[in-house]
Amino acid sequence: MAPVIVTADGGGGSDFPAKLTTQVIFCTLIAAFGGLMFGYDIGISGGVTSMDDFLIKFFPHVYHKKHMVKENNYCKFDDQMLQLFTSSLYLAAVVCSWAASVCCKKFGRKRTMQMAALFFLGGVILNAAAIDIYMLIAGRLLLGAGVGFGNQAVPLFISEIAPAKYRGGLNICFQLLVTVGILFANIVNFFTSKIPSHGWRYSLGIAGVPAVILGLGSLLIVETPTSLIERGKTEEGLKSLRKTRGVEDVQKEFNEIVRATEIAKSVKHPFRNLMKKSSWPPVFCGTIFQVFQQFTGINVIMFYAPVLFQTMGLGADAALLSAVVTGSVNTLSTLVAVFGVDKFGRRKLLIQAAVQMFIAQVISGIILSKYLKATNMIPKTYAYVVLFLICVFVMAFAWSWGPLGWLIASEIFPLETRTAGFFAAVSTNMIFTFIIAQAFLTMLCHMRAGIFFFFAAWILVMGSFAVFLLPETKGIPIDEMNDRVWKKHWFWNRFFDDANTQSKC
Repeated sequence: MAPVIVTADGGGGSDFPAKLTTQVIFCTLIAAFGGLMFGYDIGISGGVTSMDDFLIKFFPHVYHKKHMVKENNYCKFDDQMLQLFTSSLYLAAVVCSWAASVCCKKFGRKRTMQMAALFFLGGVILNAAAIDIYMLIAGRLLLGAGVGFGNQAVPLFISEIAPAKYRGGLNICFQLLVTVGILFANIVNFFTSKIPSHGWRYSLGIAGVPAVILGLGSLLIVETPTSLIERGKTEEGLKSLRKTRGVEDVQKEFNEIVRATEIAKSVKHPFRNLMKKSSWPPVFCGTIFQVFQQFTGINVIMFYAPVLFQTMGLGADAALLSAVVTGSVNTLSTLVAVFGVDKFGRRKLLIQAAVQMFIAQVISGIILSKYLKATNMIPKTYAYVVLFLICVFVMAFAWSWGPLGWLIASEIFPLETRTAGFFAAVSTNMIFTFIIAQAFLTMLCHMRAGIFFFFAAWILVMGSFAVFLLPETKGIPIDEMNDRVWKKHWFWNRFFDDANTQSKC
């Protein structure tokens, strides 16, 4: 069973006395290193797979295709094993996130994060020391286990440790460090690509740094009050609550956590409850959002940015440096979400970003379809125009469909299905991340510049979803979503027998 996700703000969370303590900030930063760990791996893959020394050792046929004068620009990197190097991690993450949910419940959030760090370190050692493709893939699977355990435990830990009124901004710190990890990986790749023969080993080995910080740092942080209480350690839970809130008067919040935990424990079959008619609106929105997030095309840019820029005719150094630029834009733009999500609301950010991403993808597709043919070199001016458009695209994603995907999935489910619903959303995200990572280079080979129009069409669909079907959840207590959001929505109210019949978005 997935962990009980309890947030004690059901109608009164903002009234609980609490300070933003040094303990909470420290715990959040340490836990968010799980995001840095995840982001570094996303960013490192594309850079490593564009390095000649790496290709010569593990994918010599791809190396030869890359340097053939008459080889199709769009098909240079089309290889299923090369794509499996990137995508195998996410397949392992899907399986291991289920095991992680059991560990979260039985052993606590801290212990699960420590296990994430150990799995990740094991994968780093195998990858950095790899002598054949099988050792390389085995390392990727262990990294996937680390990602699965980390992504299940870290957002939950931050949600439970943070005071209700600061939870939105602190939660997005996880996504912020994901973007920092991607940027850090791009910078590392730029410098290690200049090291003859073994530069790729340094790139893969440095991934152990955030894992070590997460593992050692988790020994210094407190367990969440909710985790302690749900495991029967009531007195320890009360002490942890006082320590993290910075005040002595925590009885009201403590009683609310105990009540919510008891209700959650009384639900014996949360996954079966997802099949109820009244559960369909949050299940659909929570899972389809994860599908849409992947079909924006963002991960192919983050995974394969250096490969993509080399395809456009930029040299190896220029391609890696361009990936650094997009990584920097990604990190800085995420700050807009940190400070703007509770001011502008979820839907406004999503709709605005969909328009911006659609325009960037369409114009990029037009330029590449006109100027990048099978065997020519695109004029440098247009290559840099496409780089600019990709930055515009990344900018919009970073303050909307990226961080809000996790935030919305964690807040739209009622308590009785929150456990199962959140796990369904996480699993959907990992499955479609795997599909896109495994298929992209083949799609690029067959669709050529049309790949940009493919993702633009999906952005049009998801923008329409945000306009017509996604309700606004800004400022709504998490345990009042059914009454104040779903039952009052013009479309979703029909799934509730006692819903207000007046359509209201």
